[in-house]
Amino acid sequence: MNRFAAVLLGLTLMTTTAIADQVPNAAPGGGDRYAGPGFAPRAPVIGRHGMAATAQPLATQVAIDVLKAGGSAIDAAIAANAALGLMEPVGCGIGGDIYAIVWDPKTGKLYGFNGSGRSPAGRSLEDLRRKLGTRTDMPTHGSLTVTVPGTVDGWYALHQRFGKLPMNKVLEPAIRYADEGFPVSQLIAEYWKRNFRAFERNAADIEEIENARKTYLVDGRAPAHGEIFRNPDLARTYRAIARHGRDAFYKGELARAMDAYFRRIGADMRLSDLAAHKGEWVDPVSVRYRGYDVYELPPNTQGVAALQMLKVLEAYDLKAMGRGSADALHVMVEAKRLAFEDLAKFYADTATYNAPIAELISDEYAARRRALIDMKRANPDIKPGEIKLRQGDTTYLATADSAGMMVSLIQSNYRGMGSGLVPDGLGFMLQDRGELFALDPSHPNVYAPAKRPFQTIIPAFVMKGGKPFMSFGVMGGDLQPQGHVQILVNMIDFGLNVQEAGDAARFRHVSSDDWMRKSSAGVGKLQLETGIGPDVRRELERRGHDIEPGDGGFGGYQAIMRDPVTGAYWGASEMRKDGAAIGY
Repeated sequence: MNRFAAVLLGLTLMTTTAIADQVPNAAPGGGDRYAGPGFAPRAPVIGRHGMAATAQPLATQVAIDVLKAGGSAIDAAIAANAALGLMEPVGCGIGGDIYAIVWDPKTGKLYGFNGSGRSPAGRSLEDLRRKLGTRTDMPTHGSLTVTVPGTVDGWYALHQRFGKLPMNKVLEPAIRYADEGFPVSQLIAEYWKRNFRAFERNAADIEEIENARKTYLVDGRAPAHGEIFRNPDLARTYRAIARHGRDAFYKGELARAMDAYFRRIGADMRLSDLAAHKGEWVDPVSVRYRGYDVYELPPNTQGVAALQMLKVLEAYDLKAMGRGSADALHVMVEAKRLAFEDLAKFYADTATYNAPIAELISDEYAARRRALIDMKRANPDIKPGEIKLRQGDTTYLATADSAGMMVSLIQSNYRGMGSGLVPDGLGFMLQDRGELFALDPSHPNVYAPAKRPFQTIIPAFVMKGGKPFMSFGVMGGDLQPQGHVQILVNMIDFGLNVQEAGDAARFRHVSSDDWMRKSSAGVGKLQLETGIGPDVRRELERRGHDIEPGDGGFGGYQAIMRDPVTGAYWGASEMRKDGAAIGY
């Protein structure tokens, strides 16, 4: 071998070794990434002028098209949400509720909106008990779970304050897709099948199921991955909303159609309940975590639970413990368990109950709760009272525009597409949020007429130094506060970027289903994604955690972060969902 060949071979070996050193933890069977950690299959999307991140790529593109047409971040968010109501009916739709946090650069303020609906005004707790018969809890489907849908009112309230384009332009893309059809994406197709299996299992609670089959099935089955799905009924409903505004839904032709349907199936909701609905502007609640101001919405949502967890965790050096270590996971799970005990006791509709939010997120209270954590073992005797939170089906999206407006929006029908009830000819399913009411008269969240139930869906927002830093959310029932905290810890304590923070392996702590239990149900169940290794699992078990296989309910994350130096937006949409982030 001559000298030149030897040098060339040496350089080749050095280069190969250097490239190999840059490929950490490549997934089995997967390709290699030459920049960034192997657990994050893609880099953040970066754009200077606008950004959107949703759970379905076509909906993300709709939002970007609206931004490029001169729309605001709110216009883009509404357009994407309308598209998702068609494309992701397993997670959302205008039969459900909506919450949002908006950063307005003109006023330099954060605005919160609670768009949740109420129970029928004409049905008392005694009436409900009679209809339930011998049952001791709320059903999962059917008209007893239906509350007034708040989404359309929320669209118009947000649009009136922050919109730029007329609503007919904002809704136009979703109407076109509903008429012409769209190809169903992979995970949504799977959820579609699962949800209809659940409807069939619970058919005894659903007064009428033929409309749901007619609207959402193709030749008697859920549409497959890649199959074109159309919903002309929803297109007509969207056109009526675009032409006649929110009143079409709450007082006009759509409201009358819903009222006739309720009467036909023997449900308690009435036109007067729809007409009385109005969402509420609220002040977001915040705590400071290591220099970042984290904002959530107050009850009836569960957002304050995330703030409580952060207050407990701020005294621990998580960075020194190490990401994914038994110490870090143990203390985070214990903080979750403490926060959720308070969630069960204090969180309800603030119109009927004054929750002590300021105390729950105070330094003094966090210190008292923190004292209950033993780093050597899971506390077996945290007070009972976990609220009954099941796997929720939700969509979260974030948008941002060239003016600096940033939107954090979440919208849901709750469990498995909703109640199973589709009003005649309207193309959308009614939510089943009422399932989350308590039946014990002593509980703050007890059912009452014209009352909002406890809600799981929570948007989040982060400020730093008085400037907007990130709009983000994590879908998935009781996973949501846990997911919010894990995202923030991954970024703030462990230095991951906005995409990596969502793709990193998660835990989910699952509590007892008996939300009014009087004695401890033990430590609950801890689900861990496969990226958390066997040594850590064994150590957590040694400390008393009861680990069970995960059921795939580790959430779905979208985020937009604003670079404090360049002003560019960094978008993320994780690999657990079908979604995408797009910037320009």
